Amino acid sequence: MIKIDANTSGVIHDLVSRSSKITTVSHTHPDGDAVGSSVAMACWLKSLGKDVACIFPDSIGSNLEFIFPSDIRKSTIVCTEDPKGAEARIGESDLIFCLDFNAFNRTEGLAGMLASSKAPKILIDHHLSPDAASFDVCVSETAVSSASELAYYVLMTMPETGGKASRLPAGSAKALMAGMTTDTNNFANSTYPSTLRMASELLDAGVDRDSIVAEINWCYGENRLRLIGTAMKDLMTITPDGVSYIILDKATLDRYDVREGDTEGLVNMPLAIRGVRMSIMLKQDEGYFRVSVRSKKGTSANTLAKESFNGGGHELAAGGKLFFPKDIASPEDAAAYIEKVTKDFFAR
Repeated sequence: MIKIDANTSGVIHDLVSRSSKITTVSHTHPDGDAVGSSVAMACWLKSLGKDVACIFPDSIGSNLEFIFPSDIRKSTIVCTEDPKGAEARIGESDLIFCLDFNAFNRTEGLAGMLASSKAPKILIDHHLSPDAASFDVCVSETAVSSASELAYYVLMTMPETGGKASRLPAGSAKALMAGMTTDTNNFANSTYPSTLRMASELLDAGVDRDSIVAEINWCYGENRLRLIGTAMKDLMTITPDGVSYIILDKATLDRYDVREGDTEGLVNMPLAIRGVRMSIMLKQDEGYFRVSVRSKKGTSANTLAKESFNGGGHELAAGGKLFFPKDIASPEDAAAYIEKVTKDFFAR
């Protein structure tokens, strides 16, 4: 059972009560949990009459737009699109909620702005090793499905809800369900008794989970399905150690007109193969590959991501980056690098 300390809850409510301009911030390459937890908190704060804005370091996948109520979307700032606006908003904020990341460096272009801000900062996160010293309030729990789930239980302690999901703003309830659903891969992983309790209470409060699942799974473009077909047929390699890897280079991304969100869930698919115990996906960006690592129980995705891909995350789901020429000489060397580091990893 997730329990939020009464003193922590009181401090959060007091900070909110004394603040008028409040901003939510989440991590780079925002996923459903980052968007869901941010939007949920923003909707709750707006219901209290606060001046609210959500800031994301970079673009949001079109598949996640359904999470935003129109008023929250209008007050959302994407740093790569409006860096001056993001800097100004953070500079004038009375309070900042930091959601779904454990340290400022996970926000990339926003990191310096956050470090310079004098506003109190509240962390709500489920990743390992939070940089607690950077935050005034730290709500951190790893045995939870998502930041959205943790945010739900924080909101349940607020006097405005009195522990009743039915008292949440409708936008908050929908966003929390969406964030949790994406981070558990629709209850396929990282699901705890508290996760199911949250889902049950939100359903009882009237959240339409069927429509959320439909928005998450059935609203992609044709290009995504064709990319998946190519990835599974032509780009997937499985090593003798049971490591599947897929490398999406720039040519492939351009060929299928891949946008943010189009590769969501692709890295999980090879784990359906008997004998595959780890799946790695590389997606080329400017000067580096974005790396996603997933694993089956008993194999640490987090350890490999930390040791070999400048990253980290959860035990079975982690990520990082592979830079060229710092880590590898060129993008063409990525496959050999993956095979070497995973062979060494499993030889221990």
